Amino acid sequence: MTDISITIVAYNDEEDVRNAVSSIEEYTAASLVKQLYIVDNSTRENTLSSLEKEYRDVVYVKPGENLGFGGGHNYVLEKLNSKYHAIVNPDILLTEDSFSVLLEFLEKTGAGMAVPRLVDESGELQNVYRRELTVLDMGIRMFLSGHFRKRQSYHTMQDMDFEKPFAVPFAQGSFLVIRTELFRKLGGFDSRYFMYMEDADLCKQVNLNSSLWYCPDTAVIHKWERGSHKDRKLFQIHMKSMLSYFRKWGWKLW
Repeated sequence: MTDISITIVAYNDEEDVRNAVSSIEEYTAASLVKQLYIVDNSTRENTLSSLEKEYRDVVYVKPGENLGFGGGHNYVLEKLNSKYHAIVNPDILLTEDSFSVLLEFLEKTGAGMAVPRLVDESGELQNVYRRELTVLDMGIRMFLSGHFRKRQSYHTMQDMDFEKPFAVPFAQGSFLVIRTELFRKLGGFDSRYFMYMEDADLCKQVNLNSSLWYCPDTAVIHKWERGSHKDRKLFQIHMKSMLSYFRKWGWKLW
């Protein structure tokens, strides 16, 4: 059994994937036994398969179709032979041994899943930690992001002390470490979401079965492209996923 398995789902973003893998290989302690899966949903040709030759703990798989974010991560679920599993975006960069810190945190707290400090490239903490999702908060985020600052601050937990650990209802799925047994018990990501909201759904399930905690002891860089705010097709996918989420968990208005 490995200490940790890691999955990165690629989609026409070879440079980001290579940079993410390189940073993981550079900063993760050699004493930590890991297996890194690259699930390639790409529709364009690339050379990501060569990463298997560059790093002995990398496994490249290509499903042959775009399975979406959750489907891509679920593609290797049955292959996992680890105590912990990391869900990692391609636009992530490590600058320190974050996995060792997070595994120690999970061992110490007994939490089911943990999220680190997610920062931008200048080191500023990102607003990726949220309270329970409501129709109001998602409506503000999608359509009125320039307004209702006080409510947005509350929703993104700005009143919390980010120098200390705390329980999180929903953390963005850019970088999450979960107990593999729990991830398998939950069946991975819910297949009803092609992209977007699958991370909120997973966090909800984790908190119903265990707990999700913020770990302040390590920081990870996240570029955060916010694609659905720039692309009409992605926006439509996001809206469809929102409807699926509220149909499943109830229409909590505020």
